[in-house]
Amino acid sequence: MITRTIDRNFANMRLDRFLRKAFPEESLSVFFAVIRKKKVRVNGVVGKANQMLVEGDVVNIYENFKSVSESDEMSIKGESLPLASAAEAAPATPSSGATPPKGGHAHISAEALSGQRPQHPIAKNATGFAKNKSTWGKTLTGAEKQAHWGAHELEFIVQTEDYVIVNKPSGLASQPGSGTRPGESLVEYLWEWGRSEGLDFKPTIAHRLDQETSGLIIAALHGDTLRDFTRMIREHVVDKFYFALVKGNLKKDRGTINESLLRTDNAKGSKMLVGKDDENAQKAITHYRVKQHYEGYDLVKIKLETGRMHQIRAHFASIGHPLLGDTRYGDFALNREVKKLFGLNRLFLHSCRLEFDWNGEQKVFDCPLPKELQSVIKQLKPLRIEHPENNFEKSHRRR
Repeated sequence: MITRTIDRNFANMRLDRFLRKAFPEESLSVFFAVIRKKKVRVNGVVGKANQMLVEGDVVNIYENFKSVSESDEMSIKGESLPLASAAEAAPATPSSGATPPKGGHAHISAEALSGQRPQHPIAKNATGFAKNKSTWGKTLTGAEKQAHWGAHELEFIVQTEDYVIVNKPSGLASQPGSGTRPGESLVEYLWEWGRSEGLDFKPTIAHRLDQETSGLIIAALHGDTLRDFTRMIREHVVDKFYFALVKGNLKKDRGTINESLLRTDNAKGSKMLVGKDDENAQKAITHYRVKQHYEGYDLVKIKLETGRMHQIRAHFASIGHPLLGDTRYGDFALNREVKKLFGLNRLFLHSCRLEFDWNGEQKVFDCPLPKELQSVIKQLKPLRIEHPENNFEKSHRRR
Protein backbone atom coordinates (compact mmCIF):
# COMPACT_ATOMS: atom_id res chain seq x y z
CA MET A 1 0.00 0.00 0.00
CA ILE A 2 1.15 3.54 -0.82
CA THR A 3 0.06 6.36 1.49
CA ARG A 4 0.24 10.09 0.76
CA THR A 5 -1.06 13.06 2.71
CA ILE A 6 -2.28 16.01 0.64
CA ASP A 7 -0.37 19.22 1.37
CA ARG A 8 -0.88 22.72 0.01
CA ASN A 9 0.79 21.83 -3.30
CA PHE A 10 -1.88 19.30 -4.21
CA ALA A 11 -4.89 20.86 -2.45
CA ASN A 12 -7.89 21.75 -4.64
CA MET A 13 -6.78 19.21 -7.25
CA ARG A 14 -8.77 16.32 -8.72
CA LEU A 15 -7.79 12.86 -7.52
CA ASP A 16 -6.82 11.64 -11.00
CA ARG A 17 -4.71 14.75 -11.62
CA PHE A 18 -3.00 14.30 -8.24
CA LEU A 19 -2.03 10.77 -9.17
CA ARG A 20 -0.52 11.96 -12.47
CA LYS A 21 1.46 14.70 -10.73
CA ALA A 22 2.59 12.66 -7.74
CA PHE A 23 3.68 9.66 -9.80
CA PRO A 24 4.81 11.08 -13.16
CA GLU A 25 6.65 7.91 -14.19
CA GLU A 26 3.50 5.77 -14.18
CA SER A 27 1.26 5.41 -17.25
CA LEU A 28 -2.28 6.78 -17.36
CA SER A 29 -3.65 3.26 -17.75
CA VAL A 30 -2.27 2.38 -14.30
CA PHE A 31 -4.18 5.24 -12.69
CA PHE A 32 -7.40 4.41 -14.55
CA ALA A 33 -7.08 0.79 -13.46
CA VAL A 34 -6.56 1.44 -9.73
CA ILE A 35 -9.45 3.93 -9.64
CA ARG A 36 -11.77 1.63 -11.61
CA LYS A 37 -10.90 -1.34 -9.38
CA LYS A 38 -11.57 0.82 -6.28
CA LYS A 39 -7.99 0.46 -5.06
CA VAL A 40 -7.71 4.17 -4.15
CA ARG A 41 -9.27 5.45 -0.96
CA VAL A 42 -9.44 9.01 0.37
CA ASN A 43 -9.82 9.18 4.13
CA GLY A 44 -10.92 5.53 4.05
CA VAL A 45 -13.63 6.06 1.42
CA VAL A 46 -13.33 4.72 -2.15
CA GLY A 47 -12.02 7.57 -4.29
CA LYS A 48 -13.53 8.86 -7.52
CA ALA A 49 -11.48 10.29 -10.37
CA ASN A 50 -13.16 13.70 -10.33
CA GLN A 51 -13.32 14.27 -6.59
CA MET A 52 -11.48 17.34 -5.28
CA LEU A 53 -8.79 16.83 -2.66
CA VAL A 54 -8.29 19.18 0.26
CA GLU A 55 -5.26 19.78 2.43
CA GLY A 56 -4.90 17.06 5.04
CA ASP A 57 -6.68 14.32 3.06
CA VAL A 58 -5.00 10.91 3.33
CA VAL A 59 -4.83 8.97 0.08
CA ASN A 60 -4.21 5.22 0.28
CA ILE A 61 -3.37 3.31 -2.89
CA TYR A 62 -3.74 -0.47 -2.58
CA GLU A 63 -1.31 -1.20 -5.41
CA ASN A 64 2.47 -1.23 -5.82
CA PHE A 65 3.71 1.24 -8.46
CA LYS A 66 6.92 0.43 -10.31
CA SER A 67 8.27 3.93 -9.65
CA VAL A 68 7.88 3.52 -5.86
CA SER A 69 10.26 1.00 -4.33
CA GLU A 70 9.53 -0.88 -1.12
CA SER A 71 12.51 0.80 0.56
CA ASP A 72 11.11 4.23 -0.27
CA GLU A 73 7.77 3.30 1.30
CA MET A 74 9.48 2.00 4.43
CA SER A 75 11.61 5.12 4.75
CA ILE A 76 8.58 7.39 4.84
CA LYS A 77 6.26 5.15 6.81
CA GLY A 78 4.25 7.29 9.17
CA GLU A 79 5.24 10.56 7.42
CA SER A 80 3.04 10.33 4.31
CA LEU A 81 4.86 12.96 2.25
CA PRO A 82 4.13 13.41 -1.47
CA LEU A 83 6.58 12.51 -4.18
CA ALA A 84 8.21 15.18 -6.32
CA SER A 85 5.76 16.43 -8.91
CA ALA A 86 6.22 17.15 -12.57
CA ALA A 87 8.10 20.24 -13.77
CA GLU A 88 5.09 22.54 -13.61
CA ALA A 89 4.32 21.65 -9.97
CA ALA A 90 5.75 23.97 -7.36
CA PRO A 91 8.00 23.04 -4.43
CA ALA A 92 7.51 22.98 -0.72
CA THR A 93 8.66 25.51 1.84
CA PRO A 94 12.34 26.55 1.65
CA SER A 95 14.66 26.35 4.61
CA SER A 96 14.75 30.05 5.32
CA GLY A 97 13.29 33.28 4.09
CA ALA A 98 13.42 37.02 4.55
CA THR A 99 10.97 39.53 3.22
CA PRO A 100 12.46 42.98 2.51
CA PRO A 101 10.91 46.21 3.76
CA LYS A 102 8.06 47.50 1.68
CA GLY A 103 9.42 49.06 -1.48
CA GLY A 104 12.90 47.64 -0.94
CA HIS A 105 14.83 44.53 -1.79
CA ALA A 106 17.61 42.40 -0.47
CA HIS A 107 20.37 40.64 -2.40
CA ILE A 108 20.71 37.18 -0.89
CA SER A 109 23.19 34.71 -2.32
CA ALA A 110 22.32 31.04 -2.65
CA GLU A 111 25.29 30.22 -0.42
CA ALA A 112 23.86 32.35 2.38
CA LEU A 113 20.54 30.59 2.08
CA SER A 114 21.85 27.04 1.95
CA GLY A 115 22.20 26.08 5.59
CA GLN A 116 22.95 22.58 6.74
CA ARG A 117 19.73 20.60 7.07
CA PRO A 118 18.91 16.91 6.64
CA GLN A 119 17.35 15.94 3.36
CA HIS A 120 14.30 13.74 3.21
CA PRO A 121 14.99 10.48 1.34
CA ILE A 122 12.41 11.37 -1.29
CA ALA A 123 14.10 14.69 -1.99
CA LYS A 124 17.37 12.86 -2.67
CA ASN A 125 15.67 10.43 -5.02
CA ALA A 126 13.42 12.96 -6.74
CA THR A 127 13.40 12.78 -10.53
CA GLY A 128 13.53 15.60 -13.03
CA PHE A 129 16.27 17.72 -11.48
CA ALA A 130 19.08 18.86 -13.76
CA LYS A 131 21.68 16.12 -13.78
CA ASN A 132 24.42 18.15 -15.43
CA LYS A 133 26.15 20.66 -13.19
CA SER A 134 26.23 24.05 -14.84
CA THR A 135 29.44 25.75 -15.92
CA TRP A 136 27.86 29.15 -16.71
CA GLY A 137 30.29 29.40 -19.61
CA LYS A 138 33.36 28.91 -17.41
CA THR A 139 36.11 26.35 -17.97
CA LEU A 140 36.28 24.11 -14.92
CA THR A 141 38.56 21.25 -13.95
CA GLY A 142 37.09 17.80 -13.39
CA ALA A 143 37.21 18.28 -9.62
CA GLU A 144 35.51 21.68 -9.88
CA LYS A 145 32.77 20.24 -12.05
CA GLN A 146 32.03 17.62 -9.40
CA ALA A 147 31.81 20.24 -6.64
CA HIS A 148 30.20 23.11 -8.56
CA TRP A 149 26.50 23.90 -8.62
CA GLY A 150 25.22 26.37 -11.20
CA ALA A 151 22.56 27.41 -8.69
CA HIS A 152 25.28 29.06 -6.60
CA GLU A 153 25.57 31.68 -9.32
CA LEU A 154 21.93 32.74 -9.03
CA GLU A 155 21.22 36.20 -7.63
CA PHE A 156 18.19 36.10 -5.37
CA ILE A 157 16.54 39.49 -4.97
CA VAL A 158 14.29 38.07 -2.26
CA GLN A 159 13.31 34.72 -0.81
CA THR A 160 10.02 34.22 1.02
CA GLU A 161 8.11 31.18 2.21
CA ASP A 162 5.91 31.30 -0.89
CA TYR A 163 8.18 32.50 -3.71
CA VAL A 164 11.62 33.73 -4.71
CA ILE A 165 12.52 36.52 -7.13
CA VAL A 166 15.67 36.06 -9.19
CA ASN A 167 17.73 38.51 -11.25
CA LYS A 168 18.22 36.62 -14.53
CA PRO A 169 21.31 37.56 -16.54
CA SER A 170 21.18 38.17 -20.27
CA GLY A 171 22.06 35.07 -22.30
CA LEU A 172 20.42 32.64 -19.89
CA ALA A 173 17.28 30.92 -21.18
CA SER A 174 14.30 30.99 -18.83
CA GLN A 175 13.54 27.33 -19.44
CA PRO A 176 14.90 24.35 -21.40
CA GLY A 177 14.41 24.34 -25.14
CA SER A 178 16.08 23.97 -28.50
CA GLY A 179 19.47 25.66 -28.58
CA THR A 180 19.89 25.44 -24.80
CA ARG A 181 22.41 23.01 -23.38
CA PRO A 182 20.91 20.46 -20.96
CA GLY A 183 21.04 21.68 -17.38
CA GLU A 184 21.74 25.30 -18.31
CA SER A 185 18.48 27.22 -18.07
CA LEU A 186 17.11 29.30 -15.19
CA VAL A 187 14.48 26.67 -14.40
CA GLU A 188 17.08 23.93 -14.14
CA TYR A 189 19.33 26.06 -11.94
CA LEU A 190 16.35 26.68 -9.67
CA TRP A 191 15.72 22.94 -9.55
CA GLU A 192 19.35 22.41 -8.52
CA TRP A 193 19.00 25.07 -5.85
CA GLY A 194 15.75 23.49 -4.65
CA ARG A 195 17.39 20.11 -4.38
CA SER A 196 20.36 21.53 -2.45
CA GLU A 197 17.86 23.17 -0.09
CA GLY A 198 16.06 19.87 0.44
CA LEU A 199 12.80 21.05 -1.12
CA ASP A 200 10.26 18.34 -1.87
CA PHE A 201 9.00 20.06 -5.03
CA LYS A 202 10.78 21.95 -7.76
CA PRO A 203 10.67 25.77 -8.02
CA THR A 204 8.58 26.86 -11.01
CA ILE A 205 8.78 30.22 -12.78
CA ALA A 206 5.47 32.08 -13.04
CA HIS A 207 6.44 34.01 -16.20
CA ARG A 208 9.33 34.22 -18.64
CA LEU A 209 11.87 36.65 -20.07
CA ASP A 210 13.50 36.34 -23.47
CA GLN A 211 16.93 34.76 -23.32
CA GLU A 212 18.60 38.08 -24.24
CA THR A 213 16.63 40.04 -21.61
CA SER A 214 17.90 40.42 -18.04
CA GLY A 215 16.07 41.16 -14.81
CA LEU A 216 13.37 40.04 -12.44
CA ILE A 217 11.56 36.71 -12.60
CA ILE A 218 9.18 35.22 -10.01
CA ALA A 219 9.48 31.54 -9.12
CA ALA A 220 6.74 29.90 -7.03
CA LEU A 221 7.66 27.54 -4.19
CA HIS A 222 4.26 25.87 -3.74
CA GLY A 223 1.52 24.58 -6.00
CA ASP A 224 -1.05 27.01 -4.64
CA THR A 225 1.41 29.90 -4.97
CA LEU A 226 2.03 28.99 -8.61
CA ARG A 227 -1.69 28.90 -9.28
CA ASP A 228 -2.12 32.30 -7.60
CA PHE A 229 0.66 33.94 -9.65
CA THR A 230 -0.60 32.34 -12.85
CA ARG A 231 -4.04 33.80 -12.19
CA MET A 232 -2.62 37.21 -11.22
CA ILE A 233 -0.53 37.43 -14.37
CA ARG A 234 -3.47 36.32 -16.52
CA GLU A 235 -5.59 39.03 -14.90
CA HIS A 236 -2.81 41.61 -15.42
CA VAL A 237 -2.45 42.47 -11.72
CA VAL A 238 1.31 41.90 -11.63
CA ASP A 239 2.87 45.16 -12.85
CA LYS A 240 6.11 44.67 -14.79
CA PHE A 241 8.46 47.53 -15.67
CA TYR A 242 11.48 47.53 -18.00
CA PHE A 243 14.34 49.76 -19.09
CA ALA A 244 15.21 49.81 -22.80
CA LEU A 245 17.57 51.88 -24.96
CA VAL A 246 16.00 52.62 -28.36
CA LYS A 247 17.22 54.03 -31.63
CA GLY A 248 16.58 57.75 -32.18
CA ASN A 249 14.60 60.24 -30.12
CA LEU A 250 10.88 59.72 -29.61
CA LYS A 251 8.59 62.60 -30.58
CA LYS A 252 6.58 62.23 -27.40
CA ASP A 253 8.12 61.88 -23.96
CA ARG A 254 5.26 59.67 -22.95
CA GLY A 255 2.94 57.37 -24.87
CA THR A 256 1.18 54.07 -25.41
CA ILE A 257 1.62 51.57 -28.23
CA ASN A 258 -1.63 49.69 -28.77
CA GLU A 259 -1.12 47.29 -31.66
CA SER A 260 -2.05 43.62 -31.94
CA LEU A 261 0.66 40.97 -32.33
CA LEU A 262 0.49 37.88 -34.54
CA ARG A 263 2.97 35.07 -34.00
CA THR A 264 4.68 33.49 -37.01
CA ASP A 265 7.03 30.51 -36.95
CA ASN A 266 9.69 29.53 -39.47
CA ALA A 267 13.07 27.83 -39.63
CA LYS A 268 14.78 30.95 -38.25
CA GLY A 269 12.54 31.07 -35.18
CA SER A 270 9.35 32.72 -34.00
CA LYS A 271 8.57 36.36 -34.69
CA MET A 272 5.69 38.69 -33.93
CA LEU A 273 3.98 40.69 -36.69
CA VAL A 274 2.47 44.00 -35.59
CA GLY A 275 -1.00 45.31 -36.42
CA LYS A 276 -2.17 42.39 -38.56
CA ASP A 277 -5.89 41.96 -39.15
CA ASP A 278 -6.07 38.29 -38.28
CA GLU A 279 -8.34 36.30 -35.98
CA ASN A 280 -5.26 34.82 -34.29
CA ALA A 281 -3.71 38.22 -33.53
CA GLN A 282 -3.55 39.07 -29.81
CA LYS A 283 -4.19 42.39 -28.13
CA ALA A 284 -0.96 44.02 -26.91
CA ILE A 285 -0.54 47.31 -25.02
CA THR A 286 2.79 48.90 -24.05
CA HIS A 287 3.09 52.12 -22.02
CA TYR A 288 6.36 54.06 -22.00
CA ARG A 289 7.99 57.19 -20.68
CA VAL A 290 11.31 58.68 -21.76
CA LYS A 291 13.72 58.51 -18.86
CA GLN A 292 16.51 60.38 -20.68
CA HIS A 293 17.14 61.73 -24.16
CA TYR A 294 20.63 61.12 -25.52
CA GLU A 295 22.25 62.13 -28.77
CA GLY A 296 20.78 59.56 -31.15
CA TYR A 297 19.13 57.39 -28.49
CA ASP A 298 16.42 57.38 -25.82
CA LEU A 299 16.41 55.51 -22.53
CA VAL A 300 12.77 54.59 -21.88
CA LYS A 301 10.97 53.07 -18.93
CA ILE A 302 8.24 50.70 -20.02
CA LYS A 303 5.18 49.29 -18.30
CA LEU A 304 3.48 46.29 -19.88
CA GLU A 305 -0.29 46.08 -19.74
CA THR A 306 -0.20 42.78 -21.61
CA GLY A 307 2.65 40.29 -21.72
CA ARG A 308 3.02 38.89 -25.23
CA MET A 309 6.12 37.25 -26.63
CA HIS A 310 8.63 39.87 -27.88
CA GLN A 311 6.03 42.57 -27.17
CA ILE A 312 8.42 45.42 -26.30
CA ARG A 313 10.84 44.58 -29.09
CA ALA A 314 8.18 44.26 -31.78
CA HIS A 315 6.22 47.33 -30.67
CA PHE A 316 9.17 49.74 -30.63
CA ALA A 317 10.53 48.41 -33.91
CA SER A 318 7.09 49.02 -35.45
CA ILE A 319 7.25 52.74 -34.64
CA GLY A 320 10.77 53.14 -36.01
CA HIS A 321 12.62 52.98 -32.68
CA PRO A 322 14.02 49.43 -32.37
CA LEU A 323 15.91 48.39 -29.25
CA LEU A 324 19.68 48.47 -29.40
CA GLY A 325 21.28 45.06 -29.66
CA ASP A 326 18.08 43.43 -30.94
CA THR A 327 19.14 40.76 -33.43
CA ARG A 328 15.59 39.94 -34.53
CA TYR A 329 13.70 43.23 -34.84
CA GLY A 330 16.56 45.73 -34.63
CA ASP A 331 18.71 47.87 -36.93
CA PHE A 332 21.52 45.46 -37.71
CA ALA A 333 23.93 48.12 -39.04
CA LEU A 334 23.36 50.22 -35.92
CA ASN A 335 23.88 47.17 -33.71
CA ARG A 336 27.31 46.63 -35.26
CA GLU A 337 28.13 50.30 -34.71
CA VAL A 338 27.12 50.44 -31.04
CA LYS A 339 28.94 47.19 -30.39
CA LYS A 340 32.11 48.78 -31.74
CA LEU A 341 31.60 52.20 -30.13
CA PHE A 342 30.14 51.29 -26.74
CA GLY A 343 30.87 47.59 -26.30
CA LEU A 344 27.17 46.59 -26.31
CA ASN A 345 27.15 42.81 -26.86
CA ARG A 346 23.55 42.08 -25.85
CA LEU A 347 19.96 43.28 -26.11
CA PHE A 348 19.42 46.49 -24.13
CA LEU A 349 16.29 45.38 -22.29
CA HIS A 350 16.10 44.87 -18.53
CA SER A 351 13.19 43.94 -16.25
CA CYS A 352 13.72 46.52 -13.51
CA ARG A 353 10.62 46.43 -11.29
CA LEU A 354 7.78 44.16 -10.16
CA GLU A 355 4.72 45.31 -8.23
CA PHE A 356 1.90 43.14 -6.90
CA ASP A 357 -0.29 42.59 -3.87
CA TRP A 358 0.44 39.54 -1.75
CA ASN A 359 -1.56 38.56 1.31
CA GLY A 360 -3.01 42.06 1.50
CA GLU A 361 0.36 43.86 1.27
CA GLN A 362 1.78 45.71 -1.71
CA LYS A 363 5.13 44.29 -2.78
CA VAL A 364 7.62 46.34 -4.80
CA PHE A 365 10.94 44.91 -5.99
CA ASP A 366 13.56 46.89 -7.92
CA CYS A 367 16.61 45.72 -9.83
CA PRO A 368 19.07 48.30 -11.25
CA LEU A 369 20.65 48.07 -14.69
CA PRO A 370 23.47 45.52 -14.84
CA LYS A 371 27.00 46.88 -15.13
CA GLU A 372 27.35 46.21 -18.86
CA LEU A 373 24.28 48.36 -19.59
CA GLN A 374 25.30 51.07 -17.14
CA SER A 375 28.63 51.23 -18.98
CA VAL A 376 26.85 51.96 -22.26
CA ILE A 377 24.75 54.72 -20.69
CA LYS A 378 27.83 56.43 -19.27
CA GLN A 379 29.27 56.75 -22.76
CA LEU A 380 26.21 58.50 -24.24
CA LYS A 381 25.79 62.27 -24.53
CA PRO A 382 22.66 63.57 -22.71
CA LEU A 383 20.56 66.12 -24.58
CA ARG A 384 18.85 67.54 -21.50
CA ILE A 385 18.04 66.79 -17.88
CA GLU A 386 16.44 63.40 -17.35
CA HIS A 387 12.71 63.25 -16.78
CA PRO A 388 11.34 62.66 -13.28
CA GLU A 389 9.42 59.40 -13.03
CA ASN A 390 7.49 60.02 -9.83
CA ASN A 391 4.08 59.64 -11.43
CA PHE A 392 4.82 57.08 -14.14
CA GLU A 393 4.09 53.98 -12.04
CA LYS A 394 1.11 55.63 -10.35
CA SER A 395 -0.44 56.81 -13.60
CA HIS A 396 -0.38 53.29 -15.04
CA ARG A 397 -1.17 51.42 -11.85
CA ARG A 398 -3.78 48.71 -12.38
CA ARG A 399 -7.38 49.66 -11.82
